[in-house]
Amino acid sequence: MKLVTFSDARGQRVGVISGEGVVDLSRADSDLPRDMIGLIAEWPRVRAVVERAASRAADAPLKSVKLRAPVPRPRKIMAIGLNYADHVAESGMKTPEQQIWFSKMPSAVTGPYDPIQLPKVSTALDYEVELVAVVGQGGRHIGKANAEDAVFGYCAGNDVTVRDWQFKTPQWVLGKSFDTHAPFGPWIVTTDEIGDPHTLGVRCFVNGEKRQDSNTKHLVFNVFDQIEELSKAMTLEPGDAIFTGTPGGVGAAMKPPAWLKAGDEVRCEIDRIGEIVNVVAPEGN
Repeated sequence: MKLVTFSDARGQRVGVISGEGVVDLSRADSDLPRDMIGLIAEWPRVRAVVERAASRAADAPLKSVKLRAPVPRPRKIMAIGLNYADHVAESGMKTPEQQIWFSKMPSAVTGPYDPIQLPKVSTALDYEVELVAVVGQGGRHIGKANAEDAVFGYCAGNDVTVRDWQFKTPQWVLGKSFDTHAPFGPWIVTTDEIGDPHTLGVRCFVNGEKRQDSNTKHLVFNVFDQIEELSKAMTLEPGDAIFTGTPGGVGAAMKPPAWLKAGDEVRCEIDRIGEIVNVVAPEGN
């Protein structure tokens, strides 16, 4: 199934994709949770109801609604660095022996087709296409053998980065957390529909030019390694978003660096999920 957060004249709510349209889950069953985190948390109870809803006629065509980030405000956004061999090589660093983690602030989230801001304080704006894993029931100390069951589904994401601010301090949080710099979506594809998440083509285009082209089979630490490691330190909760790493081809590695400019269109696509498209716009007042 493909689950969405969408809005129209009636406000924001959750739905499930049916054909070329969306089924409003608040209409399908008034007892269903009204937000994505609640839906994920209640999934064992509500799954059958949502599956039935997915088989009915859509309430509205997709083109008539606005798709929001599937989880508009995750409690946590964790992201792993240097997790594809070609990206490690272009960064001039050694392949990590341990996972390198940083966080992006929930306020960085924006929709799959919304603008991403070119900050007032920097021109070193870069793209990073990534598979995003959305946590399901979650938990603590999840072994690798059980990690697959801890994932609810997957999205396409862009770990937008302000490079000079990324390296302004030893921690990367500031350069990774500017407003609008965590677009993901366009929906959550549930794990049963994805199958093996380590066989997915991952691509990024800037103004139609292919900049990144890889496959999740090249992850240094795969999704389940990541779940196991993170859950040693923190309780993973329903709706938490995990950005699983970017392949080679980022703008910073080009000679000269190819920073994003106002008006640039960035398209990130992942097999069996779909694409997000964000246009760069100057930060407002």
